[in-house]
Amino acid sequence: MIEVVRPRARTPPHDLRRTIAVIFWRHENGAKWRTIPAELGPWWRAAQLSIRWAKLDVWERRLERAQEQHGAAFGMTFLDGTNIRTHHKAAEAQKRASFGERDHREALGRSRGGYGTKVCVIADGHEKAFGFALAPGQAHELPLAPATLDSLSAIPLWVMADKVYASNAFRERIWDIGARPAIPAKRRDGAVACPNWVYRCRHLVENLWARLKEWRTVATRYEKTATSFLAVIHIAAAANWIKPLLAREIT
Repeated sequence: MIEVVRPRARTPPHDLRRTIAVIFWRHENGAKWRTIPAELGPWWRAAQLSIRWAKLDVWERRLERAQEQHGAAFGMTFLDGTNIRTHHKAAEAQKRASFGERDHREALGRSRGGYGTKVCVIADGHEKAFGFALAPGQAHELPLAPATLDSLSAIPLWVMADKVYASNAFRERIWDIGARPAIPAKRRDGAVACPNWVYRCRHLVENLWARLKEWRTVATRYEKTATSFLAVIHIAAAANWIKPLLAREIT
């Protein structure tokens, strides 16, 4: 289905299926582009295509296409963030201005977990991702939440998140879109409605992160730019949507 979302050019990409297989192999294994085995195909062709399509949002459109094809479970949706450690090579992104401006632009920052990137996801009840947002590693997750809500293609029944997202303003935003928040209150806050049977399902989004981090380039950030790293996450998330269907076809 990559033909549906890829950009059209005067000259079609050479051996596209093989090149995409190389891109997937690299992102799954975390290898350097130059160390890709020659029998898999030219590394430079895969690297150029991966980066160029990242800038054109092709990988994001591929994820959206997978969501449209395979449907979603909007009874419950889950918000969760994780801190991705950054390889020292990724910290060498072009500076252009000050280090602070570079880190903000490329979603790089230092937290208690080290130098890294904060990634927030919204997922459905089938452990499938719908949208992501990036920020520097030291950033709080709550400001990323509204952008992930906007990525949903339908209004869910419940939006579940942990105490990091506890905010009356954010709960009101969830009510405003027609959903119900299931976010426990912090100790200093007053009591809020958060059914235990909903919150106990939080492990579903944690299962999703565990599956996405099986990709080496998701578990550790090797990409210098935020655009390229977000594309890697979109590729892994799209593969997570597609693999169950492929397994059913094989069996």
